[in-house]
Amino acid sequence: MLRMLLLLYATFLFLQQSVSDNPHSPNSSDTSTIPTQEQSSISQQEQTTTSPQEGVYQLELARWQIYNDNSHAVETTDGLNQALQWAHDQGFTVFKVPAGMYLIAKGKNGTDDPRGRINMVSDMTFMLDPNAVIQKETNSFQDYSTLLVGVGVKNVIITGGTYRGDRDTHDYSSGGTHESGYGVLFQGAINSKIDGVKALNFTGDGLCVGGGSGFMQDVYADGFESGGIDDNGSLVSDSSKVRTKMSYKLMHASFDLTHAFIVDNGQHLSYEYDIYFYKENGTFLSLIKQQKQGQYVQIPTGAHSIRLAFSGKPETGQYAEIWNRVQSTNVVVQKSESSFNRRQGLTINGGKDILIQHNSFHDIGGTGGTAPMAGIDVEGGAGDNGFINENITITNNEFYNNSRYDVIFYDGHHGTLENNHLASKGAIGLAVSDPFTSAVIKDNHFDGTSIYAGHDVSFIGNVMNDSMTHLEGPRIDIKGMTFKDAIFSISSSVPYGVTASDIQIQITKNTAEAGLSIWKNPVHLTNVTIQGAPALRSVTGEALDGNIFDNLKVIGYNSKYGLELPPGTYNQCVFEAPQDQGMVGPSIGFAGTYQFNECSFKGIGLRAGNDRLNLTVHDSTFDLAGNKSAIVVDAAAAVEISDNNIAAMQLSSEYPAETVLLNDDAHGEGTNHIRKVVITGNTITTSRDTVGISTYHVGVGTEPFTIENNSLIKAKLKLRANDIARNNVEK
Repeated sequence: MLRMLLLLYATFLFLQQSVSDNPHSPNSSDTSTIPTQEQSSISQQEQTTTSPQEGVYQLELARWQIYNDNSHAVETTDGLNQALQWAHDQGFTVFKVPAGMYLIAKGKNGTDDPRGRINMVSDMTFMLDPNAVIQKETNSFQDYSTLLVGVGVKNVIITGGTYRGDRDTHDYSSGGTHESGYGVLFQGAINSKIDGVKALNFTGDGLCVGGGSGFMQDVYADGFESGGIDDNGSLVSDSSKVRTKMSYKLMHASFDLTHAFIVDNGQHLSYEYDIYFYKENGTFLSLIKQQKQGQYVQIPTGAHSIRLAFSGKPETGQYAEIWNRVQSTNVVVQKSESSFNRRQGLTINGGKDILIQHNSFHDIGGTGGTAPMAGIDVEGGAGDNGFINENITITNNEFYNNSRYDVIFYDGHHGTLENNHLASKGAIGLAVSDPFTSAVIKDNHFDGTSIYAGHDVSFIGNVMNDSMTHLEGPRIDIKGMTFKDAIFSISSSVPYGVTASDIQIQITKNTAEAGLSIWKNPVHLTNVTIQGAPALRSVTGEALDGNIFDNLKVIGYNSKYGLELPPGTYNQCVFEAPQDQGMVGPSIGFAGTYQFNECSFKGIGLRAGNDRLNLTVHDSTFDLAGNKSAIVVDAAAAVEISDNNIAAMQLSSEYPAETVLLNDDAHGEGTNHIRKVVITGNTITTSRDTVGISTYHVGVGTEPFTIENNSLIKAKLKLRANDIARNNVEK
C-alpha cells in the first residue's frame, strides 16, 4: 500500500510540473489566458476539472476567451479550437462544453477557412451540455461548415446540444443555390460517431458524412501507347492492347488511409482493364486482371507504382483517371435530430460502413429550400470524380414533413433501409436511382410516401399506405409487402425484371386509387391478394404478353368499372364478385395470350373481346351468382375452354343467361370476329333450362368450331349448323 501511495504522489508531481511548463496551462504566465473583466461573470460559474486521469476536460470559457452569450464569434471560435488542441495534447478524451450559445465565426473563405469552424481532433468526445447551442454566424457564403471532422481524424464522438445554422438571416444575394452550408461535417473521418445532437436551420445540410481530399491523376491520349504487359510485368508487343506509357506512383498520403485507388471515366478505352503493381526498385510485384472501372482496388503490401493495360488500340481522345478519395469509414449517426435545413437532413457523400439509426429527420426544404430536399441523401457524385458510397445502413429512423424525399440511394452500392417510418405525406419515401446497386429495403412503413426504384433492389416485409410504387428493374424482387389504399405499380424495363410474392393489397376507401398496375414489360407475381373496391379498377395494365400470375386473388372490386386484366398465364387464381353483386366481371380486352389454369370465379364470369386474342380457360371453376354468364367471348383469334366446372344456380326465370356465349350478335349476320374455337370436357350445371353453350350468334363465314365431351345438366347446346359436336351429354 505504501509503495502504491508513493507512486501516485510521484505521478501527481510530474503532472503538476508538466502543466506548469505548458504555456497554455492554467498556471502559465501567459497573460492572454487571464480573464478580462468582461469575462469574469462567465468564469465564476465554471467548473475547472482538468484532470487527464479522469479523461474529462470541463471547458474554461474565460481562460480561452470563449463567450457563451452569442457574441464575439472570432474569439469564441479561436478559443474553442485552441482549447480542443490543448486538451488533446494533454491526453484528455472528453471535451465538455457548458450551457450557453456559442457563435461560430463565418470566416473568410467558407468551408476552406479553418477559422470559420470548429476543427475536431482525434481521440476526443466533443460533448455539449443539453442547453448548449453552437450557432453559425450570419454570412453570405455558398458553402461553409460549422464543425468539421476532417480527413484522417479518427475516434471522434460528437454528442449533445444543438447546432444551428443561419438559414433565416443568410445573405443569398450573390445568386446560386447556397446549398452547402453544413452543420456537423465529417470529411474522411474514421471510426467516429454523431450521437444525440440536434442540427437545424442550415442553408444546406444539418449533418453530412462524406469523403475528403485525395489523389487525382489524369491520363490523356499521349499517355497511352500500343502494347501489352505480360504476367511477369514486362512490356510486350501486342497490337490488341493499349497501355500507359509510364508508371504512376502510389505515394500520396491519402493512400495510407485507404490503401486503395480507382481507375474511372475512361474514354475510348475498354471498361475492364489489367493492373500491374511494381515495387520501389521497379521490379514486378503482382497483377489484377479484368478489373472494372469505377471500383476501388486494394493496394497490395509493398506496391510503389502501377501501370495499366486496356484492350484496344491507341485512339484520339483516349482518357482515364487514376484517383483516390478518403471515405468516411465506420461512422455511426444515432439518436439525433436534423430538421428545418434547406437541402438535406443528412447527406452521405463518400461513406463506407455507415450506420444511421434511431434518428429523426423532418421539415427539410420548405419555402426557400434547395434540391433535393431529402431527409437522407446517399449521393457521392462518383461519376463526376466524387466519392463512392458503400455499405450504408439506415435503420429505425423517423421521417416526416420533408418536402420531396425521405431517403435517396442515389449512387454507390450495398445499402440497407430497415425498420424506418417514412411519413412525409405526398413525398417520395424512397428513391433508388440507376447509379446505385444492391439495396435491401426491409420492414419499413411507407406512410403516405411513394417508392421509386431503379434496379438491383430487394424489398422484404414492407408496408405502404395511401401512395404508390414505381418499379423498373431489372433484378427487383419484392417479398411479403402489404399495401393499404395504395397502388402497386410496376413498369419493368425488361421482361421479368420485377418479381413479387406474398403481396397483400387492402382497399378500405372507395375514393382511393389503389390496386395492381402493370406496364412496359411482363412480370412474374406469386401469391398476390387484392381485397376491396377502389375508386376505379383494382387491376389494370397494358397489352404485355408473357405475364405470369400464380395464386392471384381479387376479392371484391369496383362493380362499375370491373377489372382490366393484362395478358398472361393465370395459375390457381381467384376472382370474387363485389359485395353488391355487380354485373361487370373481369375484362379481357387486349391483344395477346391469356391462359387461366385451375382458377376460381366466384359470383362472376369472364368477358373477352379482341380480334388478336388467344384465350384458354382450363380446369377452372365458375360459381355464378345471379343471372350471369360464365364466359362471354365477343372476338378472338382462338378460344379453348376445357375441363371446367361451371355452375349457374341463380338464373332468372324469365330470361336465363346463356352460360358460355360466343359472339353476342343476336342474328348471326354480322362479320365474324371469332376464328377458332374448341370447347371440350366441361361440366355445366344450371338451375333451370337455358343455353349452356351457344355458338349460334357467331358471324357467318367461319370454320367449324369443335364442341365435344361436355356434360350439361338442365342446360342445352345451341350451335351453328357447321359446328362439330360430338360426345356431348345433355341431362
